Amino acid sequence: MNKKNDIKELTFEQALSELEEIVEKLEQGDIDLEDSIDIYERGTLLKAHCEEKLKSAKLKVDKIISQPDGDFTSEPYEDE
Repeated sequence: MNKKNDIKELTFEQALSELEEIVEKLEQGDIDLEDSIDIYERGTLLKAHCEEKLKSAKLKVDKIISQPDGDFTSEPYEDE
């Protein structure tokens, strides 16, 4: 399975956790250049996956609106 396909199978939480591990490894600086490049590339793919998951979730969120009569309605969320 290639890097992109296995990332597509991850939940947001799994991808974020792995991305945090990658950042920690890169910050420590005790890995060789080749491995640094490989995990940086994977981190870039993980970041894009997390951003896509967040975008998808945002589109599913409904904004709840209070009506003057005390009732509530909802409408799709739109960035204001």
